[in-house]
Amino acid sequence: MAGIRWPPEDSELHQTRVPTTADLISDDDRSVAADSWSIKSDYGSTLDDDQRHVDASDALSAGTFRAASDCSSDKEAPDAEVEPSVLGLQSYWDATYADELANFHEHGHAGEVWFGADVMDIVSSWTKNLCTNASQDNMQNLSNDAGCKPEADEHSAAVLSTWNVLDIGTGNGLLLQEFAKQGFSDLTGTDYSEGAIDLARGLAERDGFTNINFMVDDILETKLERQFRLVMDKGTFDAIGLHPDGHIKRIMYWDSVSKLVAPGGILVITSCNSTKDELVQEVDTFNQRKLAASQDPETSKNQEGCRDSPPSFRYLNHVRSYPTFMFGGSEGSRVATVAFVRS
Repeated sequence: MAGIRWPPEDSELHQTRVPTTADLISDDDRSVAADSWSIKSDYGSTLDDDQRHVDASDALSAGTFRAASDCSSDKEAPDAEVEPSVLGLQSYWDATYADELANFHEHGHAGEVWFGADVMDIVSSWTKNLCTNASQDNMQNLSNDAGCKPEADEHSAAVLSTWNVLDIGTGNGLLLQEFAKQGFSDLTGTDYSEGAIDLARGLAERDGFTNINFMVDDILETKLERQFRLVMDKGTFDAIGLHPDGHIKRIMYWDSVSKLVAPGGILVITSCNSTKDELVQEVDTFNQRKLAASQDPETSKNQEGCRDSPPSFRYLNHVRSYPTFMFGGSEGSRVATVAFVRS
């Protein structure tokens, strides 16, 4: 589960349509995927999926939080509610990576570069500078474009070695390879598709990145107990929102991610379905929900003895260098990359 394809260029609209993996997925597979979001791995389950749905549903009914599509954004008008899609189902990604794994073994192909190679390059270099600046205690200056700050290469390498990195929904793992080239050394990639992890491991071994750790794990039901200073998401939040239970899955996503990002750590989300302002609104909604839960007497009674303030995120920075286009009198970009820091 690595991302969503960009919309086609105008010249592509006239080309003959080639059948995709989604065409090969049966209705039964889609039904099974919609009915169960459990991970197919050797780790087992730590929490009943039905109970996670109940908890998320309770959170939805507990307050009147605005959906991300209701807030102001870079677009001319708010989006309509996102329709569920096959791209939100695990069966789609399992079938996709089964095809890509077969192509890798037969032809050596690395598979799809989601969002394009240019975006991947921008995300990796921009995030490198973001982390380096944060380590230099320049947090107050991070509202400026991180990509504009010159860095000393020799110092940067030492700094980046202290950042442990998690890429959720890593897909073929190519983003982590780019991070390794930038100087990060403690790298972990997870995906709920076993085929994706097999492909990522094969590519990393072929390309000489044997120090990258890959494992099967579902962000919504993670088995990870470790926290990370940097958590990357390139398209995973998009895919989760396209699930038939997208509203509930998004709540589960934020609850899980907040436990994986270390205090003071950074979460970087790259999306083609949400603008920068919509992602900020998602974070505000999460913060409001956590604050309300911490102030609820029943919740406080159940968590007696825990005096830590609830985890929260605040906006840190966003990429400003993506190509833009004009539509309906408004300027926008096909993709947004936004960084948040955890309290």
